[in-house]
Amino acid sequence: MKRKKWIALLATLTMMTGVITGCGSSGETQETAEPAAEEESSGEEAAVEETEETASAEGAEAVTIWYYWETEGHQVALDQVIQEYNASQDSYQVTAKYVPFADFKKQLSIGASADELPDIAILDSPDHASYVDMGIFEDITGKFDVSSYYEGTVNSCTVDGKLYGVPFGVNCLALYYNEDMLKDVGCSVPTTWDELKETAKALTTDNVTGLALCSVQNEEGTFNFVPWLWSTGATSYDINNENGIRALSYIQSLIDEGVMSKECINWTQGDVMNQFISGNVAMMENGPWQIPTMQSEAPDLNWKVTLIPKDSEYSSVLGGENYAVISGGNVDGALDFLTYATSEEKVKFMMEKFGYISADKTIAENQFEADSPYQPFVEELNYAMPRGPLAEWPGVSDAISLAFNQVITGTATPEDAAAKAQETIDGIVK
Repeated sequence: MKRKKWIALLATLTMMTGVITGCGSSGETQETAEPAAEEESSGEEAAVEETEETASAEGAEAVTIWYYWETEGHQVALDQVIQEYNASQDSYQVTAKYVPFADFKKQLSIGASADELPDIAILDSPDHASYVDMGIFEDITGKFDVSSYYEGTVNSCTVDGKLYGVPFGVNCLALYYNEDMLKDVGCSVPTTWDELKETAKALTTDNVTGLALCSVQNEEGTFNFVPWLWSTGATSYDINNENGIRALSYIQSLIDEGVMSKECINWTQGDVMNQFISGNVAMMENGPWQIPTMQSEAPDLNWKVTLIPKDSEYSSVLGGENYAVISGGNVDGALDFLTYATSEEKVKFMMEKFGYISADKTIAENQFEADSPYQPFVEELNYAMPRGPLAEWPGVSDAISLAFNQVITGTATPEDAAAKAQETIDGIVK
């Protein structure tokens, strides 16, 4: 444990002297810190020495966590759970370190070569399989019970039938709608593609477009398009068929008929939300993480959430993170912390701070009141699937988002876009 204790010491020193920032603009790694540590300007070194000496005297083993969350509220929430865990027992001492998202995979690769990995990594769920492919995650099949978790979340950290992680928390996409606008045009909440298009037409005016969804050409765009692709019965790996072409054709028709703006190719999910709360968009596809901002910035806006309208079946896409235990690290300590952090009390606390939904179905079903705007997302999770899991998912995602973008801009027909995407995908997965 010598290496681990040095990591813990360095992490604790940084934690007590560093200040949490909302964004990692410098590109340097940072530690989570107790809010109280930011306010105290004296006695920090003594506090560090006392913590280390106590841990050493009690024989506590170090457990380190890496994560990529830039949001200060997320960092503080995780740190609170860590501090409560540390105070609850004396076998393990947990510390956590912020690693910028852009550097996360690189740091794990370097750490694997230098034998300087954490004990737990908290990572984006679609990337899980690629990390498994690196051979750095512990197979925890039979060591952690995920039987009550949503199937899609478990699938996101399962490779070849083996469990390599524990879902942290999840989100998905659903359809937001301006209730006053729908009432003004006498439309019901749409449940099918045909109903959605007709409703969007009725809602579209000179100043308002009926529907918006993020259509940028990257993973964010793929995230927003795959529910429409999957609703036809197509898969991420088989797009050049009747179903895949129908999904692309449907999106193209929304643009051609003027009920969705071509500007969506430049709008992130945050931009789409801003258009919605400004009254420029009547309906939007988006996630639950927007709810706190909408409630704060547009308290008088009358909106609700429903399932994404379907073609042949309801569908949505999983977002969120997973915990992963590093092979060769402090596996017992990592699992002990995960058991604590995934208890109902701690999960509800962190999900509230993150604007997430519990990956544990038994917790999620009781997480919100019946009239909560988050509740439709809980229902939507029953139809949500992960991207992948596939180590080469980024390449597949690029092909899908390009096809999606091409039909919106009119640079390719749905048939040509599907054929080109399929050629790329086949070169990756076959």
